[in-house]
Amino acid sequence: MEATTIDLERLERILPTVRTPGRYVGGEYNSVVKHWNAVSTHVCLAFPDIYDLGMSNLGLMTLYDALNKLPTVLAERVFLPWVDMIAALRRAEIPLYSLENKRPLADFDILGVTLPYEQVYTNLLELLDLAEIPFRAADRDESHPLVIAGGHATFNPEPMSAFVDAFLIGDGEEAMIEAVASYDLTRDSSRQAQLKRLAQLPGFYVPRFYEVLYNEGGSGVSGSGTIAGVQVKEPEAQLPVVKRIVSKMPPPVTELIVPTIDVSHNRAAIEISRGCTRGCRFCHAGMVVRPVRERPVEEILKATEAILTQTGFEEIGLLSLSPSDYSRIDELVETLMERFEDRHLSISLPALRADSFSVRLAEAIAQGRYTGFTLAPEAGSDRVRATINKTIPSRHVYDVAREVFDRGWQTIKLYFMIGLPGEEMEDVEAIVEMARTVHLIGRRVHGRQAQVNISVNTFVPKPHTPFQWVGLASTRSIRQKHTLLRRELRGRGLKLDYNDPEASLLEAVLARGDRRLNDVVELAWTLGARFDAWDDQRDFGAWMRAFAKAGLDPGLYAYRQRQREEHLPWDIVNAGVRKRFLWDEYERSRRGETLSDCRADCHACGVLATFGAIRGDEWRCPEPPDR
Repeated sequence: MEATTIDLERLERILPTVRTPGRYVGGEYNSVVKHWNAVSTHVCLAFPDIYDLGMSNLGLMTLYDALNKLPTVLAERVFLPWVDMIAALRRAEIPLYSLENKRPLADFDILGVTLPYEQVYTNLLELLDLAEIPFRAADRDESHPLVIAGGHATFNPEPMSAFVDAFLIGDGEEAMIEAVASYDLTRDSSRQAQLKRLAQLPGFYVPRFYEVLYNEGGSGVSGSGTIAGVQVKEPEAQLPVVKRIVSKMPPPVTELIVPTIDVSHNRAAIEISRGCTRGCRFCHAGMVVRPVRERPVEEILKATEAILTQTGFEEIGLLSLSPSDYSRIDELVETLMERFEDRHLSISLPALRADSFSVRLAEAIAQGRYTGFTLAPEAGSDRVRATINKTIPSRHVYDVAREVFDRGWQTIKLYFMIGLPGEEMEDVEAIVEMARTVHLIGRRVHGRQAQVNISVNTFVPKPHTPFQWVGLASTRSIRQKHTLLRRELRGRGLKLDYNDPEASLLEAVLARGDRRLNDVVELAWTLGARFDAWDDQRDFGAWMRAFAKAGLDPGLYAYRQRQREEHLPWDIVNAGVRKRFLWDEYERSRRGETLSDCRADCHACGVLATFGAIRGDEWRCPEPPDR
């Protein structure tokens, strides 16, 4: 396919007029630039937020590496420009382009989009508009790029079903390569034929091949009824669509692209394990990424050596939902520190558990740099923590805080949620008590230098979790709780941060919506909504006007308690965990009952049986680390 680059002279004229032009020029070390006409298939991997965030997304980098290893495939990158560059591109009439070959996105065969969170939905429309690609899949044909979306937000694909040709549900490393091969076999066929072949691949959801039926008002946009069911319109389509998994994690990416500007996580990253066994009932990732798969220590060490040689990074992030649960974490950290001592390697371990082992682990890698330590009690009271299956008693939090301060840290950050199921105002007062107690412990060790930062987010019930049936707490109740926290958590050594209730409402609607939100998303974009994850850019009024124009009530999605037998929009996806298990967990939460870590006891959630049968593997959870 012949194609031309964008007008580079015009681009060079506008770059000095925008903030951080390094976001838009490419040319980074380890980026891959293939000759356009030397390959048969052209893929552009799109992250619909700014470069600074997208370049820290390991999933995008993994697909970039895997696809570019194929001799007949070219994979390039695009990120959504910031608002000043968006305006400049429109004024200069320059279509959105890839960083590597500076090709317009419309020239690519496949546009692979990452949807990591719901607040990028209008960003995707902005990206398509800048690329001069029709929004709606129904308005695109085989002359346009095939738009495939993956990422955590696609476990409920329905709110974006009108704009995406196919969703890749689950792990993408093997599936995206299969998608490229499928396209290559059908490149001269109609879009319908291309999608029929794609729909036969495990883990792919093609929305046009399904019809959603509604109670009380049919399938129209104005209908306010619940979902009656889903009909499959083509024999190639699967129902439900079972997520894709890789049974063995592929080798880590070692030739990571080195950004030329500062990004949100300016370090190399290695995923040491995938999945989690803790069973926190609020946690979407903990449910949809099961089962646990661990990378061998030897593979991590080899990858670290290669990364340091091939990138120049001096910090490695060991990524996992719960790094301290990695079964050989002691051995891994100790060996890394010893082997790379002369190269001044720094190690970061995000999301450590609140226990003494994590404190010792953090101290081992701190090397004297005690910048801050994060604890996530999630709730202030033992009662609510039992509800969410976060089995950390308050006294244990205080013991760990004391150990953290005694070992040299002067700052502790505490993460909490409010609006959890069954929460009362006394539970919010317990957040105040815990924060003050932790601060008092710090004062006894460090005096006035002790600092406690309290981050409070509103709980948003997510699909495929035990709380998928509950409604979002009302904005009025959340504001009342914010008032209490502001009044009680002030003064030297205490810093409170919380999110906007309107942002939580928008997230809840988009996370729990159905196909009727397609029109709302497009209307909101038309009214100016974009960068909805950014507090200084979010236009909540545009969203409310969009709902009004579409004749839909956001409360239908955000606040309503679902019934046990109700057909949920995301039931079209099978994440591996049985719906019955999720309901049983919800019932246990209402009784304040906890469930043990499933490394110790299998609770028959369904994921091992599901994927063992699919892959022919004998799955088992890894052994718990020896403490």
